[in-house]
Amino acid sequence: MIQYNPKDWIIFIFRFHESDTFRRLIPMMIFIGLYAGGIAYLELELWQLSDKSHVKNIPLMHTTVGFVLSLLLAYRTNTAYERWWEGRKAWGALVNNSRNLALKLSAYLSEESDRNFFRKAIPIYASVLSKHLANEEVSLTLFEGLDLTINHHTHSPNQVAKILFQKANELYTTGKITGDQLYLIKDELDSFTGVCGVCERIKNTPIPYSYSAFIKKFIFFYVMTLPFGYVLSLGYYVIPIVVFIFYVLASLELIAEEIEDPFGNDDNDLPTKKIAENIKKHVEELL
Repeated sequence: MIQYNPKDWIIFIFRFHESDTFRRLIPMMIFIGLYAGGIAYLELELWQLSDKSHVKNIPLMHTTVGFVLSLLLAYRTNTAYERWWEGRKAWGALVNNSRNLALKLSAYLSEESDRNFFRKAIPIYASVLSKHLANEEVSLTLFEGLDLTINHHTHSPNQVAKILFQKANELYTTGKITGDQLYLIKDELDSFTGVCGVCERIKNTPIPYSYSAFIKKFIFFYVMTLPFGYVLSLGYYVIPIVVFIFYVLASLELIAEEIEDPFGNDDNDLPTKKIAENIKKHVEELL
């Protein structure tokens, strides 16, 4: 995730990073510019259309359709951001519950071996979940110092959650914690799987294909019809104007595409690895 100062306007305007939509849209913007220039040449030079031509009334259609398009893009962007923010809230809950579990166990446990187990096992869940959501293979080095093995053909976060539950139950059956204490840490243990479920729902349920495809087609045909009517009013100035309109509309769709799945490695995705590292740091301090 890109770290930045929201008050640095100059940097925002003149700096282009790898995920900037301008870089990604350059080939298509060149094509749109050439296309608009070709339409302008045909209407002004070859066909020599006059101001009385009915073609000049085409922008009336764009005024009406543009309003509908703006509503669709606003809904698309808001929906994508809601998915991104829901993912961030889920990882915020994981941070808080990991801290709370470590706080309670630090008060309940007296044996160093038990404290050491949870000191390593609690952060492991966050690290495994981060890799699971990014479709990365879980490294065995994560479990160094613990008698744990992970089957890569099964659900990795569930395996770690199972181990945590088994250890908590062992503490209860051996009398190291009471039934009341086991009940008090149950919510934190349950919440780990709950957070995983929320994140998997976001990742595995993309925006419906037909909806996403319709918006892309809508933007394309809207922009491709712009030069026909505006050439008679703007002349060859229609080229930069049409390119700019395409840049704005297509950028909104690209941004929505990137943030609707916040668990990848894109610049605007959630920093799950950094959050997992913070969980590890805080849990080690508490235990």
